[in-house]
Amino acid sequence: MTADFTTIQKILHEKFPQISDRRLQEEIAEVGKLMHFGVGDVMLDYGSYIKMVPLIVKGSIKVNREDAIEGKELLLYFLNAGDTCSMSFTCCMMDKKSAIKTEALEPTTIIGIPIKYVDEWMSKYTVWKNFVMRSYDNKMLELVKVIDNIAFRGLDDRMEKYLKSLSQSTNSPTLNYTHQQIADDLNVSREAVSRLLKKMENLGIVKLSRNQITYLN
Repeated sequence: MTADFTTIQKILHEKFPQISDRRLQEEIAEVGKLMHFGVGDVMLDYGSYIKMVPLIVKGSIKVNREDAIEGKELLLYFLNAGDTCSMSFTCCMMDKKSAIKTEALEPTTIIGIPIKYVDEWMSKYTVWKNFVMRSYDNKMLELVKVIDNIAFRGLDDRMEKYLKSLSQSTNSPTLNYTHQQIADDLNVSREAVSRLLKKMENLGIVKLSRNQITYLN
């Protein structure tokens, strides 16, 4: 039994009510490991093999995809407490290298589950299978929204949706983000971001200060 056994059981009960099978909770508590990350820590990088699947206890995580040709990054979605990374399930079960990068936006704690249990529990526990499938479904909808925003919406709409999502993910209207970081996430130029943020400030949507943006909506 690990030192974190009782703590993980309590976390599962509070943060992951959908994982309700007591036997599964005990197995997760037995093999899982509490892991802590600071702001900006890269939890999973491009091209690395996935050794564990995360259950996010607190904090928020940014998930990016890299352009294989130019090396530019595009924000896919955010992960928050109660989430897991569905793309990590695919990679670990197929023994594929990671096509994404995950980075902590704020101090973040996860339960890391060794990959050898992920597929085993799919056939052993219905609640685990349902949890995994719901995670796939939710993040697929997020990816569809990303495609829709790029294909059908102007940068104004994309920017406001981005700031809203970031504010909700970090549970704060104050965003300690530079214009360049936003430009990288949206895969646009820094100059375009700066112009648009100034316009949004004039409209009363945001308040700008050095390396900080307050989302007023």
